Amino acid sequence: MSAGPLSGRGIVITRPREHALALAERIRSAGGDPILFPTIEILPPEREDAVSRIIARLEGYQLAIFVSPTAALRGHALVSGSRSWPEGLRVAAVGAGTAKALAERGFRDVISPEGEADSEALAALAELRELHGCAVVIFRGQGGREWLGHELEARGARVEYAECYRRARPGADARGLLPRWQTGGIEAVSITSAEGLANFFAMLGPTGGRYLRATPVFVPHRRIEAAARGHDVREIIVTGRGDERTVAEMAAFFAGVV
Repeated sequence: MSAGPLSGRGIVITRPREHALALAERIRSAGGDPILFPTIEILPPEREDAVSRIIARLEGYQLAIFVSPTAALRGHALVSGSRSWPEGLRVAAVGAGTAKALAERGFRDVISPEGEADSEALAALAELRELHGCAVVIFRGQGGREWLGHELEARGARVEYAECYRRARPGADARGLLPRWQTGGIEAVSITSAEGLANFFAMLGPTGGRYLRATPVFVPHRRIEAAARGHDVREIIVTGRGDERTVAEMAAFFAGVV
């Protein structure tokens, strides 16, 4: 570990492994010790035939929305595995991380909000205000949040969901982290979804749950902050979206810790 604002700090990263490496590298560059422990596993959808039928008729949509980097990664892989992307189909993302994932896969002129990254911020954009008669496909995981679809339907859109992955709780036993917690080797936890937080508590068991409640938890959004408060986590820091902001908030927090 190098010297830096996070020097010697053990920080658990709970996001899915495929999305954890960039944050881990930023923490390592700041001198910290990233501990990868995914609390969500990304799996293929249970009904690939359903999403395949939507992909086969993408020409019938005017707007495709991706709700997460995982949706961008998995949705693009399913589409490119069977066909080319239709000319003229507009593409939107809920935030910078998802827009970046789409840009890396060749998409240009992605509609995306600046600053706060969520469905409400996307829906507030001028490009999505008038949707009467517009066919919209939302790429998401199974059982995703319904707010955006309902809001776009209220504006006159016809909405369908391309559920291109599903989330599951990993089978790993998080109690293996307890010895490190007991010796002060875990000083912060990064949580990126309410589901991942609930999974972590379930994987840790009662003793581990007490350690987690007493550890500073860094979250990207107020909704996840509320979920953490519901689990009686004592110290919650809302960072906003993006790895750079997450590490900056961690550095600022630990600068005030003796």
